[in-house]
Amino acid sequence: MSLRKRDEGDGVGGNVRLAGSPEAAEERAPGRCLPLLPWDRFSAWLHCVCVVGFDLELGQAVEVLYPQHAKLTDKEKTNICYLSFPDSNSGCLGDTQFCFRFRQSSSRKLSWHCLLDQFDRDLPIYLKKDPAYYYGYVYFRQVQDKTLKRGYFQKSLVLVSKLPYIHFFHIVLGHIAPEYFEKNEPFLEAACSDIDRWPSPVPGKTLHLPIMGIVIKVRIPTCHDKPGTTEVLQTAHQPATQISITLPTVHEVDLFRCFSPVFFHIQMLWELVLLGEPLVVMAPSPSESSETVLALVSCISPLKYYSDFRPYFTIHDSEFKEYTTRTQAPPSVILGVTNPFFAKTLQHWPHIIRIGDIKLSGEVPKQVKVKKLKNLKTLDSKPGVYTSYKPYLNRDEEIIKQLQKGIQQKRPAEAQSIILRRSFLELTQSFIIPLERYVASLMPLQKSISPWKSPPQLKPFNQEEFMKTLEKAGPQLTSRLKGDWIGLYRCSGSRLNITSVLIDRFILRNLRPLLPSASAVTCQVPHLAKVQTPQRVRL
Repeated sequence: MSLRKRDEGDGVGGNVRLAGSPEAAEERAPGRCLPLLPWDRFSAWLHCVCVVGFDLELGQAVEVLYPQHAKLTDKEKTNICYLSFPDSNSGCLGDTQFCFRFRQSSSRKLSWHCLLDQFDRDLPIYLKKDPAYYYGYVYFRQVQDKTLKRGYFQKSLVLVSKLPYIHFFHIVLGHIAPEYFEKNEPFLEAACSDIDRWPSPVPGKTLHLPIMGIVIKVRIPTCHDKPGTTEVLQTAHQPATQISITLPTVHEVDLFRCFSPVFFHIQMLWELVLLGEPLVVMAPSPSESSETVLALVSCISPLKYYSDFRPYFTIHDSEFKEYTTRTQAPPSVILGVTNPFFAKTLQHWPHIIRIGDIKLSGEVPKQVKVKKLKNLKTLDSKPGVYTSYKPYLNRDEEIIKQLQKGIQQKRPAEAQSIILRRSFLELTQSFIIPLERYVASLMPLQKSISPWKSPPQLKPFNQEEFMKTLEKAGPQLTSRLKGDWIGLYRCSGSRLNITSVLIDRFILRNLRPLLPSASAVTCQVPHLAKVQTPQRVRL
């Protein structure tokens, strides 16, 4: 059975618009009061759904694309095909779920996502969509089947989306994928029809999302939520008996489970992520790879990780040569890999995390020392962190003892993750509060801001002037950790767009109510000129 195509068009002069297509979305951009067409609601959540199977002659191939009018370039299809299958060395039998991220082809118009910009406005900065990338959420099944020439049934159901809602799509796939493998395309068509009836992903609202016999209750965070807290889901008119699953989060991963193999080095890893250092995660399977990379990216929340990251990366990726060349320094990117080939190819990278199977055995993890890169040569290398990096801050022994005690007392993993996430949040906030305080002093006075005047100029950021403020109003006011905080600031200022991010956060939080949405504030950060960041912060 072939999946049906739902087309809409005016039929005049052959000017046809496919429902849910980029052109149709542009016509219904905010401010145009046109009715929703079929697939508009679907495209607010997903770009498309792919079924990738293994063909003996062709290798991986997209067998089903739904809806049929969804546009993917050949390069994007190739990336999806290779990234949706575990590496042959992973040996993933049964069902495996993981996530990947790939670059959107530059040839495609990016403006069609303007329909979703209104939802992006109220999102926390770390949940805003990146117009240059897609996420792929994968449910892969590999089981023995003697009726097939290869001897195995190998197929992946992939949800392709711009939304970084990791936990949410993991739950959705876990519900629909097993039944799809039993009932095939009619079931997939029915599931997509359910998604096409979902309300829009509006931040701050309690959403009830029906999907194939169950209802998922979820709330998307807003930029006004207090960091580190989960807002209580509002009561709704829908009877509680119809709610099958209530999700406490749409995007968070299990931090404690992911960091358990490198338990004693979590603070050093926080510094590496904050500084945008090139980092490789070598794992036995795409699940461990993707979860660990996503945990690393989230550990600096509420800051957004602005460098590239690939939860699962293969030798077939279109950026493979770009990221593995030895002719230049490794780029600022976090890669998650499983192929042992990378142990040799990426040996010149400065920081490598080698993890085994992620299991919570209930035993207190043994302390593993940081190892030298020259000792990482094969897949048989022992798990650990391979780097010559020396942290600027002293290790937080208190949080390590607290988590160790939780293991001994068999504290639930969810509670351990909350403790760890709170620790990361306090560390990040101690780092950004002095910066935000200084950035606030660069802002124009409220009396100079008016919708009838040109946007006022910010005072230039002066690095040395900021460093002087740290003597009396530095992280020592909010953090118990000792160390070279000033050295950490200098290193972050020379490598990252930390200042630009903070200016963005400050403007969105404090100045947006005072200015019309079309206004902009020009911010110039001289010492960050080498970083490719937008020079205009939209309000």
